[in-house]
Amino acid sequence: MLQTVSLSCLRGDRRLFSNLNVTVQPGTLLAVVGENGSGKTSLLRMLSSLLSPEDGAILWQGQDIREQREQYCAQLTYIGHLNGIKDDLTAMENLALSASLAGDHCDGPVAHAALEAVGLRRQAHQLPTKVLSQGQKRRVALARLWLSTRPLWLLDEPFTSLDTAATGLVTEQLQKHLTRGGIAVVVTHQEVGLPSGLIQRLRMNG
Repeated sequence: MLQTVSLSCLRGDRRLFSNLNVTVQPGTLLAVVGENGSGKTSLLRMLSSLLSPEDGAILWQGQDIREQREQYCAQLTYIGHLNGIKDDLTAMENLALSASLAGDHCDGPVAHAALEAVGLRRQAHQLPTKVLSQGQKRRVALARLWLSTRPLWLLDEPFTSLDTAATGLVTEQLQKHLTRGGIAVVVTHQEVGLPSGLIQRLRMNG
């Protein structure tokens, strides 16, 4: 279970949000929506422990994440708004590198299966990612979801630059994750095509 308790965020001299209380149960996707500048990405960065709140706490399984940061980070997969890939590496090399940095298992067959799942089998070894389209680059980043067995996924605008088919593949993978009892927090401007019983919505007003 993931909880925020009286969470507040101050960036510069501007308060983005305050007294934010939300609880996300296993098997649930929290869709974080709102206008640009309302604090959606800041909230996600707080949940990933990359940004400290001005006030309040984030609890994972009932414990403050500041008291168990290393153990907590080992439980999450974070994919930000930027793809975080290296232009001169192939899709396979990028996936292997990101998985290694995150501590995920990524041998050859597993990596091939992940890239094939996102429709990049032909591009896996052949081309540096700098020549791929924006949608293909996003798929390289999101292929990590096919490797992750961690219970908490934090995703910032995962559907950006994806076509309908790729959006469907990612949505299907999200549903599998939730069915296994996982939790996902997704910042998005788009509707997430999952059954309503799996989705909880949080609107950030800024």
